[in-house]
Amino acid sequence: MQRLTLLSQESMLTQAEIDALSGKTGLSADIADHMIENVVGIFSLPLGIARNFLINGREVLVPMAIEEPSVVAAASHMAKLARAGGGFRAVASPPEMIGQMQVLDVPNLEKAKSALDDEKEYLLQEAGKADPVLNELSGGARDLTVRLIPESPIGPFLVIHIIMDVRDAMGANAVNTAMERIASDVERITGGRVLLRILSNLADRRLAHATCTIPVEALAFGDYSGEEVRNQIIEAWAFAAVDPHRAATHNKGIMNGVDAVVIASGNDWRAVEAGAHAYAARNGRYTSLSTWSKGEKGDLVGELEMPLAVGTVGGATRVHPTAGAVLKLMNVKSAGELAEIIVSVGLAQNLGALRALSTEGIQRGHMTLHARQIAASAGAPPEWINPIAEQMISEGRIHVNRAFEILKDWSRK
Repeated sequence: MQRLTLLSQESMLTQAEIDALSGKTGLSADIADHMIENVVGIFSLPLGIARNFLINGREVLVPMAIEEPSVVAAASHMAKLARAGGGFRAVASPPEMIGQMQVLDVPNLEKAKSALDDEKEYLLQEAGKADPVLNELSGGARDLTVRLIPESPIGPFLVIHIIMDVRDAMGANAVNTAMERIASDVERITGGRVLLRILSNLADRRLAHATCTIPVEALAFGDYSGEEVRNQIIEAWAFAAVDPHRAATHNKGIMNGVDAVVIASGNDWRAVEAGAHAYAARNGRYTSLSTWSKGEKGDLVGELEMPLAVGTVGGATRVHPTAGAVLKLMNVKSAGELAEIIVSVGLAQNLGALRALSTEGIQRGHMTLHARQIAASAGAPPEWINPIAEQMISEGRIHVNRAFEILKDWSRK
């Protein structure tokens, strides 16, 4: 395939890694059998490459695993617009994850909290012993806090938060192991009973933030002036800022880009989704994860901040051959760099959706790819997919029944 040849020329990937990306090799049934239970096969997704991304001054080819049409194209197009203003600037906070411990049947909450505060350094030292390798990499337990829950459906209890720097891992295993290690000590100190001890997916101490500034003249296209596009994007964003029904769809568009890179890199997209939506409701009302505004020079300014607990070591990122090739293609040296790429893609995807919705409508660019999918689902051979799609578009009848009719008609000829 010509695209793979071009990719091999533009990257440092080996032929084996190119084969993994292409699907020629990649995840095998034998490897999959060691990843989850009762394996019967492998489920594949299309893997595309988003181009034009300039992130913190560095050119990045971004692999995206997704089945939805237009997402890769939109990300690439918006990344090209962002280059006019210097690309994306992104930063990730230290990779600190929160472990939570629920302590029940505590005789006296206040006394238990005081006792835990007194034993804080000891508990942190014990938690740190759970993963010696993490300590060698300058990670480990950083802090311990205690919350009182005076009222709940089961009565009062304590919640302990252990803050751990997990370095380049996603961190679930390290945090959960540390919590298990100190559970008996917590019971001894509090006189209570430890029940849940588990990582929190609201990783609000592990945030990624991206910004872009797009000159107004770069926004103009067709019959739309740059000022018109800028203003309508801001107006469309304002809807999501105040209305949770719109915000849910708005944020879903962001996650189209985010999840596609998270999945491609072998990370846990469910954890990222959970954290993102919880963060969007952190102030008691579900709202937009992004903000769009008019800059001092009239430019369009976009910002996106969200939790991004992703890793470059451990888990599927190392077991899955394609995930390893994806990480190498992006040339990421740390989990923080990966998070910076992902949040930038999310911002680009959000821009693409807002631009389409507020100008020509979301369906126009989407329909061509959608029509191709319909033609393929009707059983059209590869050489007929594009012609059938074009006929359905020209007729304005893009549905599978029409694809079947055209296919049946052509088969008779």
